[in-house]
Amino acid sequence: MHVLSVILGVLLVLAVLSDAFETVVLPRRVRRRYRITWWFYQRTWWRWRQVTSLIKSTTRRENFLGYFGPLSLLLLLAIWAFSLIFGFALLQYGAGEHFQLNNEPISFGRLIYHSGETFFTLGYGDITPVSPLARALAVLEAGMGFGFLGTVIGYLPTIYAAFSRREVQISLLDARAGSPPTAAELLARMGTQPQQLEFDQILRDWERWAGEVLESHISYPPLGFFRSQHSNQSWLGALTAILDTCALVIAGVDSLRYNQARITFAMARHAVVDLAQTISADYDPLSPDRLPAAELARVRQFLSERGVRLKEGPEFDQKLGQLRALYEPYSQAIARSLLITLPPWIHSEKKRDNWEAGPWDRAIQAKSLAILGQHRVRQQKIDEHF
Repeated sequence: MHVLSVILGVLLVLAVLSDAFETVVLPRRVRRRYRITWWFYQRTWWRWRQVTSLIKSTTRRENFLGYFGPLSLLLLLAIWAFSLIFGFALLQYGAGEHFQLNNEPISFGRLIYHSGETFFTLGYGDITPVSPLARALAVLEAGMGFGFLGTVIGYLPTIYAAFSRREVQISLLDARAGSPPTAAELLARMGTQPQQLEFDQILRDWERWAGEVLESHISYPPLGFFRSQHSNQSWLGALTAILDTCALVIAGVDSLRYNQARITFAMARHAVVDLAQTISADYDPLSPDRLPAAELARVRQFLSERGVRLKEGPEFDQKLGQLRALYEPYSQAIARSLLITLPPWIHSEKKRDNWEAGPWDRAIQAKSLAILGQHRVRQQKIDEHF
């Protein structure tokens, strides 16, 4: 018996099972960093960021970043599977006895092959365990392989279902807050309703969404790397825009109550703080100010022109500054870590929403102008005739 091989095999199998359990099954954040998943994402994401920095086009860069989340998930599952196969090969090499049909000597390479066909329950039978311990290890590995495949089958649909629920609400924000969403647009479009019930319902929906994002992204950490379908949308951008909106309402908006805004702000702030810790984002005290005085003046004027008036005075500025300090450092830290662009408080120029854009718009517009021109020519000829 090769004692060292057995010890290494046991440690490797236990490490993989523990890591898979904490990543897939355990519904809470794991603070311990010495894990396969943590090591994997630290190494691969750093390399992926380096390659991304070479891409100049924003759209292509976002498309390239969008591959990382799904691809990393598949690679992580492959690493778990290969590590289990290798670990059981070490156990079989150190503690088992085997027989090969052609009576060739059993090498460690052949035991890796034997472990792989056992793990995936192929059962060719060209290598047969002889000792009771070797047979027990083969049965254990076959059962573990079956459970692993079942976990993969259940894990992928679950994580994609959570991703779909996240993206539906982000898409709904497009017509309410612009693309990308901003606090100024959301208040300008929805803050002038005759009754505040509709605006409060929007904030209530986002309160629930923030809670779901917190739960799903802690339970399934790879979700944080999944990008939205549009390059100008992201889960962090939507979350930050809602926090910006709630901060303005709480600081003071004439004719708007802040009861629901306080509750939504609390839930959204809880989500952004916990998720910053989940992805190990680093705080940067030199982060640029997202809302300097000149930008706040533009927000105030923009909203005033659309019937939404922010309160004035040092009390408003102080309260808004305190609220921003509660979440902006965390949002900016996540944005730096995941290469996500945070939305501004107000767009520098008028932007079309995603629903207003389409691949045939220019052709349709040109055709409409041509038809309109033909109609005018015919009308002019009729007028001249009479």
